[in-house]
Amino acid sequence: MRRKIKQRFLHQTQIAGHISGRDVPRRVVTALLMVGVCQLSGFGWQGLIAGFCILCLEGVSYPLNRRASQFENRLGLPMAIAIFGANWFAMLSFLSFSVVLSQSDALPFVLAGYIWAFGIFVHISNSFALLPLFNWSQMIPASGAVFWMLWNLSQNPVYETQAVYWVMIAVLTGVYIFSTFDTMNRQKATRLALERAQQKANLRMVELERLSRTDSLTGLMNRRAFDEIAQSMMNQHANKQGVTVFSIDLDGFKPINDSYGHDAGDAVLRTVADRLQKVADQDDWVARVGGDEFSVLTARVTSVTQAHQFAAQITALLADAIPYNQKLLNVGISIGIARQGPDANTPTELLSQADQAMYLAKQDRDTQVKIYNKAAFPVRPTPQDRLTLLDAMERGQILPHYQPKIHLDTGEIVGFEALSRWQHPTRGLLPPSQFLPLINELSLQGTFMIHAASLVLKDLAALVEDGLNPGHVSINMPEVTLATLVGRQELFALIEQYPNLLPFLTFEITEDVFFARSSEIIRTSINQFRQAGVRISLDDFGTGYASLQHLKELAFDELKLDTGFVRDLGIDPAAKVLIAGLLTMGKGLQVDLIAQGVETQGQRDMLQSMGCTYVQGNYFGAAMPFDETYLRLITNTHSFRRDENLTLQPNRRAAV
Repeated sequence: MRRKIKQRFLHQTQIAGHISGRDVPRRVVTALLMVGVCQLSGFGWQGLIAGFCILCLEGVSYPLNRRASQFENRLGLPMAIAIFGANWFAMLSFLSFSVVLSQSDALPFVLAGYIWAFGIFVHISNSFALLPLFNWSQMIPASGAVFWMLWNLSQNPVYETQAVYWVMIAVLTGVYIFSTFDTMNRQKATRLALERAQQKANLRMVELERLSRTDSLTGLMNRRAFDEIAQSMMNQHANKQGVTVFSIDLDGFKPINDSYGHDAGDAVLRTVADRLQKVADQDDWVARVGGDEFSVLTARVTSVTQAHQFAAQITALLADAIPYNQKLLNVGISIGIARQGPDANTPTELLSQADQAMYLAKQDRDTQVKIYNKAAFPVRPTPQDRLTLLDAMERGQILPHYQPKIHLDTGEIVGFEALSRWQHPTRGLLPPSQFLPLINELSLQGTFMIHAASLVLKDLAALVEDGLNPGHVSINMPEVTLATLVGRQELFALIEQYPNLLPFLTFEITEDVFFARSSEIIRTSINQFRQAGVRISLDDFGTGYASLQHLKELAFDELKLDTGFVRDLGIDPAAKVLIAGLLTMGKGLQVDLIAQGVETQGQRDMLQSMGCTYVQGNYFGAAMPFDETYLRLITNTHSFRRDENLTLQPNRRAAV
């Protein structure tokens, strides 16, 4: 108990000494002011003596208080007593001004003495409220000085009055002093409450920060925390052997979720996380960076052999079945490995390489593990590639070319398919295969579609304005346009600018868009565009996984046979049988069927003999720029004058 009191005394005295040392200039100036007041009140010698005592005590306490401010050096008991005593006697010297002035016959000087005493009360209560030992040791003598002043005042004949009045004043003074003490206690309680609230808030912030960096299901780091740790380790080992990351993806996880529910999937993820932590060393880091994707970061792996050994440990640990509700669940894994190097200087680059290797491992049935090798992977597009593509669209370098659709019996043009070409300033004219993959990888499909569609509509408007009939012109629609509300709205806003062109417009889609997660939204988009008057064409018909199902669920205006059927005509007898069956199906559904990829006279003749009416291919003409398309249409028998009525219908089953 005594030790605890001693420690409190040492601690509080050191803080009080620091506070007192901070206020020396203000105290000296106000003491000199009070010496002057005493001179005016006729108590000059008393004021000078009090001022001299204050200066002496401040001179003694100043170095002691400076010592107290050195918090790195704890006070000893003798030093603490010296600091305590010097500051305590200095406070008594300040109170002496009030006692002296309370003897004055002039009321203003008496009031000045009381104001000075109450100012000392405020100073003590505000400065030392959280230091009870120092606070009470000064407040008690200060309270006594106030009552002494009141006694002096009551004994002065100048202020003679009834005793009950002095008692009343003494009671009010006592109430004031009591209120001061009570305020100090409440102030202390308030500060303590605020400190506790701040501590709770800090703990909550720490917890929120932890949660923001932790995967709630497995307790592992999340992607954000993993990136930070990876960056730190990459900086630390940049001039050494570097770090290695293992990207681990679970194979067969979705069927477990679908068959046994999400609880089973969660159990699998937690078990995988526990097993990965067992294979990781204390200097390794494990994170869940995706739904069923994990990453392990290590600096222990310095060679290809060690990488394969480490991957083998992971594979062996995760090979055992996972028990769940008296069942044994099995998942496979694919592992991609990437090492820090010139092409992987950031966590994003390192994880990207590991992910590429992991996806390659998923496609390879002979191995579960792949190490990233730059030569085996395509060069990833850069932000500069994105800017180059956007600039090419803005400058009008990427323009639609038009390949005609032909009526076999008459040889007349019944429409076109718009196919983009890039007139590159250095590489010449580039076909879609040279830049469409880049557009898809950079997620520019929506931007590119609006760019291409707006140019096609402008070209159509020009043709119709000049009295030419372009027939049904197809525009290829990407998944992003049909599967998002924004994409659909942008396209509707565009075609609404050209209401008179709806009879000429066809949106061409491929069957694979229906395998997106948003296939229902895509079906809704298709129906809405068709109701607006746009024809819908299903491209590469006959090669998809559920072509017949789509014909049952959606109404199409046009089916385009995959080029593979036409290419095999005269080579594979099955091609002729399949085309004949598809032609019969198209006629039964009253849907236009176009054979694509006609390259030879023999293919043309065989298709015509089978009853195929509409064809498209290089045999009849490659995709042409707008000027050539315009000239070819002038000679087409389906041209019409501007003052004639247009007979095409928006969803007509037969071609023009």
